[in-house]
Amino acid sequence: MIGTRSRGSQLPESDPNKLALKAFRKVALREDEDVKFMMVGSNLQKIKSRFWKKNRQMKLQEDGLSVWCESKSGKKPSTFSVMDIRDIQEGHRSEVMKKHGSSFSEKRCFTITFTGNRTDLDLVADSEEEGRRWVQGFKKLRKKAEAMSQREKIHHWIHEYLRKADKNNDKKMSFKEIKNLLKMINIEADDEYAYQLFKQCDKSNTNKLEEHEIEEFCKFLMQRPELEEIFNYYSGEDQILTITEIKNFLKEQKEIATDENANAIIHKYELNETAKQNQLLTQDGFMMYLLSPDGDVFNSDHDKVYQDMTQPLSHYFISSSHNTYLMEDQLGGPSSTEAYIRALLRGCRCVELDCWEGPNGEPIIYHGYTLTSKILFKDVIRTIRDYAFTVSPYPVILSLENHCGVEQQTVMARHLKEILGEMLITAPLDGKVLNELPSPEKLKGKILIKGKRFDISGPSVDQEETPEDEEDESMNNGEKTKKELVTELSKELSELVVYCKAVRFHSFQYAREKACPCELSSFSENKAKKLICELGASFVCYNTLQLSRIYPTGSRFDSSNYNPQEMWNAGCQLVALNFQKPGTEMDLNKGKFRQNGRSGYILKPSFMRNRSNPFDPARAKPGAGLKETQLIIDIITAQQLPKVNKDKKNSIVDPLVRVEVHGVPEDNNTQKTCHIENNGFNPVWNEVLRFTINVPELALIRFIVEDYDSTTSNDFIGQFTLPFTSMREGYRHIHLLSKDSASLSPATLFVRIRIKSL
Repeated sequence: MIGTRSRGSQLPESDPNKLALKAFRKVALREDEDVKFMMVGSNLQKIKSRFWKKNRQMKLQEDGLSVWCESKSGKKPSTFSVMDIRDIQEGHRSEVMKKHGSSFSEKRCFTITFTGNRTDLDLVADSEEEGRRWVQGFKKLRKKAEAMSQREKIHHWIHEYLRKADKNNDKKMSFKEIKNLLKMINIEADDEYAYQLFKQCDKSNTNKLEEHEIEEFCKFLMQRPELEEIFNYYSGEDQILTITEIKNFLKEQKEIATDENANAIIHKYELNETAKQNQLLTQDGFMMYLLSPDGDVFNSDHDKVYQDMTQPLSHYFISSSHNTYLMEDQLGGPSSTEAYIRALLRGCRCVELDCWEGPNGEPIIYHGYTLTSKILFKDVIRTIRDYAFTVSPYPVILSLENHCGVEQQTVMARHLKEILGEMLITAPLDGKVLNELPSPEKLKGKILIKGKRFDISGPSVDQEETPEDEEDESMNNGEKTKKELVTELSKELSELVVYCKAVRFHSFQYAREKACPCELSSFSENKAKKLICELGASFVCYNTLQLSRIYPTGSRFDSSNYNPQEMWNAGCQLVALNFQKPGTEMDLNKGKFRQNGRSGYILKPSFMRNRSNPFDPARAKPGAGLKETQLIIDIITAQQLPKVNKDKKNSIVDPLVRVEVHGVPEDNNTQKTCHIENNGFNPVWNEVLRFTINVPELALIRFIVEDYDSTTSNDFIGQFTLPFTSMREGYRHIHLLSKDSASLSPATLFVRIRIKSL
């Protein structure tokens, strides 16, 4: 037992985490019958279409987190990580299964969907029992993977490369295999240094590292000198943190520094029971703490709904999708219900349905006058019903682009009412329309229709501006196609439009005089930019009362996106983006809506909800958003960055870090570090970047890691974007994301954040 701590006293060493070839033990499911079944492997049938149904061998790897898939097309077998699985859909739920899996029992069928844009896997087992085992096994493994600590993820990551580097599979590592391993994990080491490290671990003098020696080697790789330095600074000579010393560190982190919080850190992260009993934190426990969500740059309090949700809908930014049905570009890409699932599971609250006349009296959805594939309107509505409130309880808006005749409009209305039932808003709440829109809280679990509606006196002739209008403007005369203008409207469909009546925008003065909160106008990105430039404050004022929807210009045939920040600066709520197109714009969208529990609703700053003192996005002034702030970011190190050219064994990244501020025009800024040659495993920068931010409540901060190239543009490695107001001060880890927003775990940046009012 340890009594009062004295200088130089030592705790018993905590049992080190076994690293090499032990990752599966951490998953702790080795004896589970379903997992054991998966490790033996199965012959599953992979389905892509009516005619493409192929047998494929699938097997869970030794690590318990990687799945091996056979390929018969001449390609190498592929693997995927359990950590990349977004969902396991049982039965005939996916579009492929609905169309081509009906001949198989539902209990034999399942679909694996992935984070990011990876294609789904639609699979059929040989028997219902086999299907059940795979589904249950995947669900258990996913649950365990989600509970893994950052350190365990790093161990698993290194184990995977050890397995690949062990060419002869003898569970030992020769010097040549160690050299290959270093290149695999993005380290360029000269032969002399690598050999010195190898011999240092080769205690048996066999010229091969055996299991305990491999663990020693991995332990060396896992060292974090920068974390050790911080720990030593706060712990003093005896290398142990007391409650008082933890509180001193919490003050540096701008956290609440109480005995209770310091004790909570010890009990949550300390691995040594003796230290825990004596209210002490070892270096291992300190590192576990800094690598945990509590050490993340994103404020974990914002992972739940923390904003007032009782204000009118017009007071919120609302996550919105354009051409939601598309999986790829808008000329010839596939339309799919899966695209709606992906958008809704990312917190999207406004989805678009381009509705056209279909065969057999059934409306269809696709991008009109193009080669994109077609899906049934009713299938889309069923999908929305099933996934609308999976990640957020707040209302979903269906933006209808209606190109159907009266008969099929009536069919649309029938499907909406029958499929959505009580979810669908068909009349004003409490039987009356108020002078402002209802709140997200009042509309929880409800679906609203945005579309045209009859005026009391008859059919509305006030047509809303649509994307097709702008597409016509961008075409040459010879390319223009005569379009049908829907002048007739089905009474049944019209009656379903309650709070989002689509009308053409005339002017801000006209809107002020009319003051109809239930009327909604759509603006092309070009028109919106023009209005923001010329009448920014009026646009902000307009958006305090009613909703505006911004959509990409029709000339964006590749489904690229505009910069959404410009539109948010004007208070526009429904800033619709092509969710299927990764890039900076979608990074900003994901970062913006990462807060408030990923609910898809973000309360606008108070200065954007005040009609009497409107904010001008081009000219911030005191009392209307101006709060000059200095942001100081120390870029310290990065860890386990992925390779850019995975096919080139000797390719090592030369990483640099770029930090971007996106906000009002005067806040937009970019700064970067120098590049570090040949090290993506543990590069060190220790560089300081400084930014002045005038309107912090609108600012987004984007961290990008790139592979430097002196002759061509730098290659993207990873990024993370978050609202300035969700950023935590102190020493923080940033968990990087890929181009399509999938996790790059265990890749991280380690930074120090300081914020000062000016």
